[in-house]
Amino acid sequence: MTIIIISVLLLASLLPHLTFTDHVNVGIVNGRKTTPHSRPYMVSIQKRGEHFCGGFLISDQYVLTAAHCWTGLEFLTVVVGADDLRESKSSDHIRVESSIPHPDYNTSTEENDIMLLKLEKKVRMKKEVGLISIPKKEVEIKAGTLCAVAGWGLLKPDGKEISNELMEADTTVLSQAECKKKWGSHYIGQQMICVYGKGGTCKGDSGGPLICGGTAVGITSFGDHHCNSPDGPNVYTKISAYINWINNVIGNVK
Repeated sequence: MTIIIISVLLLASLLPHLTFTDHVNVGIVNGRKTTPHSRPYMVSIQKRGEHFCGGFLISDQYVLTAAHCWTGLEFLTVVVGADDLRESKSSDHIRVESSIPHPDYNTSTEENDIMLLKLEKKVRMKKEVGLISIPKKEVEIKAGTLCAVAGWGLLKPDGKEISNELMEADTTVLSQAECKKKWGSHYIGQQMICVYGKGGTCKGDSGGPLICGGTAVGITSFGDHHCNSPDGPNVYTKISAYINWINNVIGNVK
């Protein structure tokens, strides 16, 4: 039985060269509205003023997100400090100076699905805007660890519109064996983490963080087209596998 991988972000119209997958955005389903400014590191990545991907601040000038959020040379902005995108006019809109996807990102398999965005200017830290830490070295997240995800994606797998309000959900890390059993050869344990819970990511949450113990350990990468399905648990790029690459690009992240 062929497993259809649904990437968390790319629309088929943007990638006509796709091979074994049909890529669409995958939002938080069965989640809850976040407490205002409780996740000040979250950013909305926008194209022509429309949200299409999530990301998170790891320094005052760099956003970490998924490589499949790359749009080539198209003009991008990030919105920082916004909980409700309908009220984002009062938030900072910062142009993306350069997009730096991992050089070995594979659009067909989602290997190395990680990207840095350098902003045109440094963000101003305040109550609504802050950073989230990432691992300092490669670590394994134990199965059964309770984590959280956040984003502005769809509230229902068959929905039409993304959420204007930042949503979150709790989720649990699955064992490497279970992830491999669910995804087969598409799952690469050295660079991926998979999770499942009552709520999870869906279309529009691409590039957002998987947060465990206050640290961003993963980046929303791909999942089943039903969103948060037990048969196709959501998969996240394991950030700790890329610490050397991140440091080489931007220097040591504080």
